[in-house]
Amino acid sequence: MSEFADDVQAVFEAAGADEATATTAAEKLAAFREDYDEELTADAVEQQFADAPDEAFVHAYDWLVGHLAAENDDCTDSREYRLEGFDSFAADPAIGA
Repeated sequence: MSEFADDVQAVFEAAGADEATATTAAEKLAAFREDYDEELTADAVEQQFADAPDEAFVHAYDWLVGHLAAENDDCTDSREYRLEGFDSFAADPAIGA
């Protein structure tokens, strides 16, 4: 993993995520960073994550990704970067593609 992913994983573990979940979340966020926001820092992630309105890690992480995507005009679908991005209630990702 990259230094960014390692730093973000530590943030997520400090927030209560188990190691496997923190690793997956860090890898997904690193992919988001590579695709949409190369200047995103682990410190910015930590500060924004602290503002998440939900204490459950998965929901807080998904909120973070949605928040970051909303700030980026190029990201119109952030589900692939979320931990619970595609589920039975989500829109079919193949429609409109």
